[in-house]
Amino acid sequence: MIVEARGVTIRYPRSGRPALRGVSCRVEARRLIAAVGPNGSGKTTLVRALSGLLPLEGGTVTVGGRDVASWPRDEFARVVGVLPQREEVLFPLRVAETVMLGRYAHLGPIAAAGDADRAAVSDALKRCDVAELSERPVDSLSGGEWQRVRLARALAQAPQVIILDEPTASLDVRHEMELFELFRRLTDGGLATLVITHHLNLAARFADHILLLSGGELVAEGPPRDVMTSETLGRVFEWPVAVTSWGDGFPQIV
Repeated sequence: MIVEARGVTIRYPRSGRPALRGVSCRVEARRLIAAVGPNGSGKTTLVRALSGLLPLEGGTVTVGGRDVASWPRDEFARVVGVLPQREEVLFPLRVAETVMLGRYAHLGPIAAAGDADRAAVSDALKRCDVAELSERPVDSLSGGEWQRVRLARALAQAPQVIILDEPTASLDVRHEMELFELFRRLTDGGLATLVITHHLNLAARFADHILLLSGGELVAEGPPRDVMTSETLGRVFEWPVAVTSWGDGFPQIV
């Protein structure tokens, strides 16, 4: 399954300049793509465009070769899991019940959960290190715990593609690293993964391909070593940075 944007331009109502202008990208199996850039560069708009949630002024977005707008939402949810940047707790469900909502696209509105559904939920809870929270109401969770529960719900969908907007927000160092290691394992196992992140060093360490956005445009893309240079990052973020590397060769930004 491949999600592809070609020349996408999006303009919000009453906005003078496009939020995205001519952006192209491709998310495919066994590739972890990280989109980075300053605040307001268009990263979240890209997520919403790939999810079929925004009208396009120009360009196309396809999922599996079909226009994203032609996908019924239940079919879309069976192949693409999306973790938005923000989400309010609307109902004080237990954690396990919340993660089970990820199975809705497979179950439909009235079918009862079966053994496969319960197994998918259990596996997702363990992967996101929230199994011990399964009986807790979600409105009692910390911000980091809630973030991991939301990710578990997305994984419970068993998608072929997963799109994550700032998935490590509110997490401590350990859980940031564990989640990026999980993204890497899932991707190596066949998942197509797009991660929106402000963590340049995590993107550099774990991603196969970097999309660097600025002002709604794709200003650089490629392997981390090619994109994450002091000159390019200093220009885009308007702040001097130094780029070094660990012994493994991955660039690290200071």
